[in-house]
Amino acid sequence: MSSLQFVWFLLIGLLFAIFFFLEGFDFGVGMSVNTLANNESERNALVRSIGPHWDGNEVYLITAGGAMFASFGAWYASLFSGFYVMFLLVLVALIMRGVSFEFRNEMRTDFWRRFWEWSLTISSLAAPFLLGMIFTDMVKGMPIDTQGDVIGHFTDYVNWFSIVGGVAVALLCYLHGLNFVRLKTEGTLRERARVWGKVLYPVLFAGEVVFAILVYVYTDFFTKKPISTLLILAAIVLLSVLAYVATLKDWEVTSFISGGLTLPAVVMLLFVGLFPRVMVANNAANSILIKNASSSAYTLNLMTWIALCILPFVLAYQIWSYWVFYKRIKAN
Repeated sequence: MSSLQFVWFLLIGLLFAIFFFLEGFDFGVGMSVNTLANNESERNALVRSIGPHWDGNEVYLITAGGAMFASFGAWYASLFSGFYVMFLLVLVALIMRGVSFEFRNEMRTDFWRRFWEWSLTISSLAAPFLLGMIFTDMVKGMPIDTQGDVIGHFTDYVNWFSIVGGVAVALLCYLHGLNFVRLKTEGTLRERARVWGKVLYPVLFAGEVVFAILVYVYTDFFTKKPISTLLILAAIVLLSVLAYVATLKDWEVTSFISGGLTLPAVVMLLFVGLFPRVMVANNAANSILIKNASSSAYTLNLMTWIALCILPFVLAYQIWSYWVFYKRIKAN
């Protein structure tokens, strides 16, 4: 394995980690529209809180997929063909979520306005749930043939591990969204988000225990990388505990950052366990390795220079956009 192959594997993991941290609170706020808000003005405030950011945050998922296509073509082909239906459902959820922001403002009747608000909530739940299922299935092991094609059955995609993984990612996103609401709004909406957080964090702790047990049962993480697996799982729990304590103490920034970092920590757990593979096969001989799935050295080198030139502008724009819209929002 070359250094560039390793760098691009890390970079793809980093892009997914950034996506889940930034888009995670967007998903959470979307779920909150019909579970936290009590009236139209509060729903408007929630939508306004992520209005300037959600589409920019979503770009990291597209970038991660594009980087995977360009740097690890075999990984992209195996993953996206093998999980075609699930990725299609993710795409439908993202489309429905995107158009709901616009359509809810154009509706003149309460029925259709509420229809698009519920579309926002359901799609904001479906997208992280399905992505969580895909990532957990990817590290669990799939029936992959010698050509790298995934030939799975229903239970290969839908099983206890993938369902718990999907629920865990969706719950983490929801709590991340509640912490963002506390950071971004004021009044009763903010306090209600804190109350929901205090109730849901104990549920999350129980879920993390179940998830850790299923990681032991369904993956080879504990046999191949026991120390790193235990350390990252411990970090996930500690970050969650810190976010819970910060919620009890009403430390907004601490709860937002620590709670949000649990999502990149989950991505780190999966990518560390995956290394040096990019797809885990039930038959270990058919697992796809980084060194066999990557593009040529020339392609990786060219992509590295392009990324170094573009990345500073992307980061500068995002930092500027969050600075411009940093003020709190109050429900009218």
